[in-house]
Amino acid sequence: MILGMIWAEARGGAIGRDGEMPWRLPEDAAFFKEQTLGAPVIMGRGTWESLPARFRPLPGRENFVVTSTASYDAPGATVVPSLESVLDELARDSGPHDRVWIMGGGQLYRAGMPFADELVVTRIGLDVPDADTFAPEIGPEWTLVDPGTPETSRTGLEYRFERWRMGASQGERPVA
Repeated sequence: MILGMIWAEARGGAIGRDGEMPWRLPEDAAFFKEQTLGAPVIMGRGTWESLPARFRPLPGRENFVVTSTASYDAPGATVVPSLESVLDELARDSGPHDRVWIMGGGQLYRAGMPFADELVVTRIGLDVPDADTFAPEIGPEWTLVDPGTPETSRTGLEYRFERWRMGASQGERPVA
């Protein structure tokens, strides 16, 4: 099972403000769907609650919500007490899961870094000075295997999709 983490971040690592993403980037939403469709997604309670009700649970994906509140109700999702518990459950499951995604928020990303195999990061050319949620730092143990191609959204934002791997697997070369 490959554990991937996927997020979009503005300059300075900003991923959220007041429980929402502080940008509109439809190309990133389409990319997120393309990457995660058919795979389990793991999110924190705040990320679950930030999704519009019509998108909960995310269709075509098994949804897991991590919260320490045992009585929390997330209709259509499986509520779990910790990241470790859901990773153990998915690893034991003999289902078709070859990839699992952590999709937020900031606290869950930081908890997931020691377990992750791959990071898929959308870099957005935007300053968010009042951001209150930030992406984890990508340390030297990670190798940038695809720097992405600079693009411009139909909303005018500049962005690119990066792919990082823990070390570099055979046949892949780090990007200088």
